[in-house]
Amino acid sequence: MEATIARAKSFPVECNNVDKKLRQIFDMTEDEANFHMKQSAFLYQLAVQTMPKSFHCLSMRLTVECFKSPSVDMEHSQADKYSDPILHHYVIFSNNVLASSVVINSTVIHARESKNLVFHVLTDGQNYFAMKLWFFRNTFKEAAVRVLNIEQLNLKYHDKSTLLHLYLPVEFRVAFHSVDNKPTTHDRTQYISIFSHAHYLLPEIFPSLKKVVVLDDDVVVQKDLSALWNLNMVGKVNGAVQLCSVRLGQLKNYLGDSFEKNSCAWMSGLNIVDLVRWRELDLTETYRRLVRQVSLGEGSTEAIALHASLLTFQDQIYALDGAWALSGLGHDYGVDIQAIKKAAVLHYNGNMKPWLELGIPRYRLYWKKFLNLEDRFLSECNVNS
Repeated sequence: MEATIARAKSFPVECNNVDKKLRQIFDMTEDEANFHMKQSAFLYQLAVQTMPKSFHCLSMRLTVECFKSPSVDMEHSQADKYSDPILHHYVIFSNNVLASSVVINSTVIHARESKNLVFHVLTDGQNYFAMKLWFFRNTFKEAAVRVLNIEQLNLKYHDKSTLLHLYLPVEFRVAFHSVDNKPTTHDRTQYISIFSHAHYLLPEIFPSLKKVVVLDDDVVVQKDLSALWNLNMVGKVNGAVQLCSVRLGQLKNYLGDSFEKNSCAWMSGLNIVDLVRWRELDLTETYRRLVRQVSLGEGSTEAIALHASLLTFQDQIYALDGAWALSGLGHDYGVDIQAIKKAAVLHYNGNMKPWLELGIPRYRLYWKKFLNLEDRFLSECNVNS
């Protein structure tokens, strides 16, 4: 040991060299950690935005089967209901066969009367034939289901490029400081879901209808919704649940100063829309004008849609009781179970949709129970959710 120590002492090492070497190791470790964090975030976003393989299989199998099947008129028996303003019309924008099916199935199961229900599913050309065959093969009591290819609609203001890229409801992730009456502040994250560009075509797509209920495809209905049609909206256009945990003043970095800072954000997911009043105010043209104005500045497509939508419906929101819809099931692990049981509609806004493996397990069962897992195509594509 003495010989070893003596030999070590004969080779003195400068402290500066040791410090430099340790700093190099630290920098290399930090760079590697940052790389893995970015890679993890990228892979998470990829998993969120990519359609599961089994769902892609289902869409392809249904499309092939639709073209193989004998030519039949899949809508002839219910055609007289599609434009009848007396009936209860629901609109769903979706490119997900099973998600839209769960929305319709859960709505019909909890409805007191199904014969008055008409569902209009608006999808893109890629998923149109799969949707058409699925809703032809599956019945929902006496409710009528109509599938429309939004890319083929002959509308006066039809902008195909816009519809191809952004027709689903827009989910906007916002982060802001929250005090919560505590001495320290912390960052909060919320997902605000709003209408997309295609929603502003509703008065043109359904010229004979007076009211519609718009449902996002990431909701589950737990109670009868017929009371929505009897609401007196006192001249307002859009009946929506407000998200008062987010005040517009907290979104100043996203929206600027054009809003009342104490106003609550409103959410899509469940919306009762007065199309007559919409046409009177020409909100579609208002929205397009605002989009053009906001587009002159910098910002993403989602930010432009958020800003223009909130401005378009400023002073035109009829606040629904919070019990109508409960949001947060796609990102918040702390949603109260009792609140879930009492809500008429559950909204899975956020990245963790219930049809993804990333979905929050304790909330997925509320969605899964409205799937018909015995369907032949679901079995062939190994869709077990």
